[in-house]
Amino acid sequence: MDDTLLDRAHALAEESFLAGSGPGGQNANKVATEVQLRVNIYSLRLPPPVFARLRDLAGSKLTASGDLLITARQHRTQEANRVLARERMEEMLEAAHRAPKKRAKSRVNRVGKTQRLKAKKARSDVKSKRGKVSRSEW
Repeated sequence: MDDTLLDRAHALAEESFLAGSGPGGQNANKVATEVQLRVNIYSLRLPPPVFARLRDLAGSKLTASGDLLITARQHRTQEANRVLARERMEEMLEAAHRAPKKRAKSRVNRVGKTQRLKAKKARSDVKSKRGKVSRSEW
């Protein structure tokens, strides 16, 4: 991921401060320390696969209008929560840029195939003998 995307994300991010319910004691009632970071993911101009992964990662943090909402209220100060919210946004963008590893198909040899089929047949026989017993089989 390039730094220009992070710079663009930071420039487009809108911050609002709320009276958080986090740590701070009586101070929490007076000072708005909770940070809500809002970034429109359409304005980031991401490549389609990255955009799709970001949409999946965001989940309920994504609004219908395409705004990614990240809230931070872990710390007692506004500045510490701002840093935390921006770090979370960066982590999410970096995770969206990482393509998932392709799954390698397992290859079973002839012996493995015959063993698997033999085990399935044995299991099938066990299960078929579990049914109700008819009077003719007494």
